[in-house]
Amino acid sequence: MIISYLALGSNLGNKEENIQNAVLAISSIGEIIRCSSLYETEPWGFTDKNYFLNMVLSIKTELNPNSLLNEIIKIELLLGREREKKQWVSRIIDIDILFYDNQIINQPNLIIPHPQLINRQFVLKPLLEIAPEFVHPVYQKSISILQKECKDICEVKWVKHFQY
Repeated sequence: MIISYLALGSNLGNKEENIQNAVLAISSIGEIIRCSSLYETEPWGFTDKNYFLNMVLSIKTELNPNSLLNEIIKIELLLGREREKKQWVSRIIDIDILFYDNQIINQPNLIIPHPQLINRQFVLKPLLEIAPEFVHPVYQKSISILQKECKDICEVKWVKHFQY
């Protein structure tokens, strides 16, 4: 079994329900180990009046990285995600693979660790909550150190503990 870390976000509709439904669906592809709290964050990379609700979770899974990605895409589509050509847009649900154990994967359709996670407080703060000592396999720094070094100034506000 491999431990993978996933980031979840929603800024359309009932955001908390969207995330709850995504977590429930993710539990069918792996055993959920830990869930961060929910955080309200301003959109990153684009302007929108709808703030995001974000969280991070860790799972144990037997799926290989590409199969995990395929299952995540199925979950997003099932929950109403519309795949846009533009990179940063509002969405019902977004699920990203942050880490797949300590593996480094660089394929046209899949890059792990997530290449932008070190630049995003909305990922690092919840990740810090559940895995502060996890070492990024590329940068060889803990999440705790990466979060302190992150220059992202987007607002990330703790909302509440997540109940799974």
